[in-house]
Amino acid sequence: MSPIAGHRLAGLGTAGLVWLADQLVKRAMIGPLRLPEVGVIDLLPVFDLRWAMNFGVSFSLLSATSAESRWLLVGLTGLIASGVLVWLLRERTWSDCVALGLVLGGALGNIHDRVTRGFVVDYADLHFGEVRPFQIFNLADAAISIGVLIILARSFLSRDKRADDGPHDAAAAHVPSES
Repeated sequence: MSPIAGHRLAGLGTAGLVWLADQLVKRAMIGPLRLPEVGVIDLLPVFDLRWAMNFGVSFSLLSATSAESRWLLVGLTGLIASGVLVWLLRERTWSDCVALGLVLGGALGNIHDRVTRGFVVDYADLHFGEVRPFQIFNLADAAISIGVLIILARSFLSRDKRADDGPHDAAAAHVPSES
Protein backbone atom coordinates (compact mmCIF):
# COMPACT_ATOMS: atom_id res chain seq x y z
CA MET A 1 0.00 0.00 0.00
CA SER A 2 1.32 3.42 -0.90
CA PRO A 3 1.79 6.02 1.83
CA ILE A 4 -0.90 8.23 0.26
CA ALA A 5 -3.40 5.34 0.28
CA GLY A 6 -2.48 4.78 3.94
CA HIS A 7 -3.17 8.44 4.72
CA ARG A 8 -6.57 8.23 3.05
CA LEU A 9 -7.34 5.01 4.91
CA ALA A 10 -6.39 6.77 8.16
CA GLY A 11 -8.86 9.52 7.29
CA LEU A 12 -11.64 7.02 6.58
CA GLY A 13 -10.79 5.16 9.78
CA THR A 14 -10.94 8.40 11.72
CA ALA A 15 -14.37 9.11 10.24
CA GLY A 16 -15.59 5.66 11.26
CA LEU A 17 -14.24 6.00 14.80
CA VAL A 18 -15.75 9.46 15.26
CA TRP A 19 -19.13 8.24 13.99
CA LEU A 20 -19.04 5.19 16.30
CA ALA A 21 -17.92 7.15 19.38
CA ASP A 22 -20.56 9.83 18.70
CA GLN A 23 -23.34 7.25 18.44
CA LEU A 24 -22.20 5.40 21.58
CA VAL A 25 -22.10 8.59 23.64
CA LYS A 26 -25.53 9.66 22.37
CA ARG A 27 -26.95 6.23 23.25
CA ALA A 28 -25.49 6.57 26.75
CA MET A 29 -27.13 9.99 27.12
CA ILE A 30 -30.53 8.65 26.07
CA GLY A 31 -30.27 5.20 27.72
CA PRO A 32 -28.33 4.71 30.95
CA LEU A 33 -28.01 8.41 31.84
CA ARG A 34 -31.68 9.11 30.95
CA LEU A 35 -30.76 12.69 30.01
CA PRO A 36 -34.10 13.38 28.23
CA GLU A 37 -35.95 12.69 31.51
CA VAL A 38 -33.37 14.17 33.89
CA GLY A 39 -32.75 17.30 31.81
CA VAL A 40 -29.41 18.31 33.34
CA ILE A 41 -26.55 16.47 35.00
CA ASP A 42 -24.10 18.79 36.76
CA LEU A 43 -20.54 17.53 36.28
CA LEU A 44 -18.24 20.50 36.85
CA PRO A 45 -18.80 24.14 37.74
CA VAL A 46 -18.23 24.98 34.06
CA PHE A 47 -19.61 21.87 32.32
CA ASP A 48 -22.97 20.10 32.43
CA LEU A 49 -24.74 17.46 30.43
CA ARG A 50 -27.93 19.16 29.25
CA TRP A 51 -30.54 17.58 26.97
CA ALA A 52 -31.17 19.48 23.75
CA MET A 53 -32.86 18.47 20.51
CA ASN A 54 -31.33 20.37 17.60
CA PHE A 55 -33.66 20.51 14.60
CA GLY A 56 -31.24 22.65 12.57
CA VAL A 57 -27.53 22.81 11.86
CA SER A 58 -24.89 24.86 13.69
CA PHE A 59 -26.44 27.31 16.15
CA SER A 60 -29.83 25.78 15.20
CA LEU A 61 -29.71 27.57 11.83
CA LEU A 62 -31.87 26.17 9.03
CA SER A 63 -34.23 24.65 11.56
CA ALA A 64 -36.24 21.80 10.04
CA THR A 65 -39.78 22.31 11.32
CA SER A 66 -41.53 19.95 8.90
CA ALA A 67 -40.87 16.52 7.41
CA GLU A 68 -40.03 18.13 4.07
CA SER A 69 -37.53 20.55 5.56
CA ARG A 70 -36.01 17.72 7.62
CA TRP A 71 -35.33 15.66 4.50
CA LEU A 72 -34.06 18.71 2.61
CA LEU A 73 -31.63 19.29 5.47
CA VAL A 74 -30.59 15.62 5.37
CA GLY A 75 -30.00 15.99 1.62
CA LEU A 76 -28.02 19.22 2.02
CA THR A 77 -25.81 17.88 4.80
CA GLY A 78 -25.42 14.61 2.88
CA LEU A 79 -24.26 16.54 -0.15
CA ILE A 80 -21.74 18.44 1.96
CA ALA A 81 -20.53 15.18 3.55
CA SER A 82 -20.14 13.70 0.05
CA GLY A 83 -17.99 16.69 -0.92
CA VAL A 84 -15.84 16.16 2.18
CA LEU A 85 -15.44 12.48 1.25
CA VAL A 86 -14.31 13.36 -2.28
CA TRP A 87 -11.90 15.93 -0.84
CA LEU A 88 -10.52 13.34 1.60
CA LEU A 89 -10.00 10.83 -1.22
CA ARG A 90 -7.99 13.42 -3.18
CA GLU A 91 -5.76 14.58 -0.30
CA ARG A 92 -2.18 13.43 -0.04
CA THR A 93 -1.06 14.36 3.48
CA TRP A 94 -1.82 12.41 6.64
CA SER A 95 -2.86 15.45 8.67
CA ASP A 96 -5.29 16.71 6.04
CA CYS A 97 -6.82 13.24 5.62
CA VAL A 98 -7.29 12.81 9.37
CA ALA A 99 -8.72 16.34 9.73
CA LEU A 100 -11.19 15.65 6.93
CA GLY A 101 -11.99 12.32 8.62
CA LEU A 102 -12.94 14.24 11.78
CA VAL A 103 -15.26 16.46 9.74
CA LEU A 104 -16.75 13.53 7.82
CA GLY A 105 -17.29 11.37 10.91
CA GLY A 106 -18.97 14.22 12.76
CA ALA A 107 -21.18 15.02 9.79
CA LEU A 108 -22.21 11.38 9.47
CA GLY A 109 -23.03 11.19 13.18
CA ASN A 110 -25.34 14.18 12.98
CA ILE A 111 -26.89 13.01 9.70
CA HIS A 112 -27.57 9.62 11.32
CA ASP A 113 -29.42 11.36 14.16
CA ARG A 114 -31.46 13.47 11.80
CA VAL A 115 -32.46 10.42 9.73
CA THR A 116 -33.26 8.12 12.68
CA ARG A 117 -34.64 10.59 15.25
CA GLY A 118 -35.66 13.66 13.27
CA PHE A 119 -33.25 15.86 15.26
CA VAL A 120 -29.62 15.91 16.40
CA VAL A 121 -28.94 14.95 20.01
CA ASP A 122 -26.92 17.66 21.76
CA TYR A 123 -25.78 17.39 25.38
CA ALA A 124 -22.46 19.13 26.12
CA ASP A 125 -22.93 22.47 27.87
CA LEU A 126 -19.79 24.51 28.54
CA HIS A 127 -20.57 27.62 30.57
CA PHE A 128 -19.02 30.18 32.87
CA GLY A 129 -21.87 31.22 35.13
CA GLU A 130 -24.57 32.37 32.73
CA VAL A 131 -22.09 32.95 29.90
CA ARG A 132 -22.10 30.22 27.28
CA PRO A 133 -19.36 30.68 24.66
CA PHE A 134 -20.90 27.83 22.64
CA GLN A 135 -24.37 26.47 22.05
CA ILE A 136 -25.03 23.05 23.55
CA PHE A 137 -23.12 20.63 21.34
CA ASN A 138 -22.11 16.98 20.96
CA LEU A 139 -19.04 14.92 20.13
CA ALA A 140 -19.79 15.10 16.39
CA ASP A 141 -19.89 18.91 16.54
CA ALA A 142 -16.59 18.97 18.44
CA ALA A 143 -14.95 16.67 15.86
CA ILE A 144 -16.19 18.86 12.99
CA SER A 145 -14.88 22.00 14.69
CA ILE A 146 -11.47 20.48 15.46
CA GLY A 147 -11.15 19.12 11.91
CA VAL A 148 -12.00 22.49 10.39
CA LEU A 149 -9.51 24.26 12.69
CA ILE A 150 -6.75 21.83 11.65
CA ILE A 151 -7.54 22.37 7.95
CA LEU A 152 -7.54 26.16 8.40
CA ALA A 153 -4.29 26.13 10.38
CA ARG A 154 -2.58 23.94 7.78
CA SER A 155 -3.89 26.16 5.02
CA PHE A 156 -2.52 29.32 6.62
CA LEU A 157 0.81 27.68 7.53
CA SER A 158 1.36 26.17 4.08
CA ARG A 159 0.47 29.46 2.37
CA ASP A 160 2.98 31.33 4.56
CA LYS A 161 5.62 28.70 3.83
CA ARG A 162 5.07 28.94 0.07
CA ALA A 163 5.39 32.74 0.22
CA ASP A 164 8.68 32.40 2.15
CA ASP A 165 10.13 29.89 -0.33
CA GLY A 166 10.38 32.49 -3.08
CA PRO A 167 10.06 31.68 -6.78
CA HIS A 168 9.03 28.13 -7.65
CA ASP A 169 9.96 28.27 -11.30
CA ALA A 170 13.49 27.06 -12.02
CA ALA A 171 14.00 29.69 -14.75
CA ALA A 172 12.82 32.47 -12.44
CA ALA A 173 15.05 31.19 -9.64
CA HIS A 174 18.20 31.28 -11.81
CA VAL A 175 20.02 34.54 -11.44
CA PRO A 176 22.88 35.03 -13.91
CA SER A 177 26.18 35.77 -12.24
CA GLU A 178 28.20 38.81 -13.17
CA SER A 179 31.54 38.01 -14.76
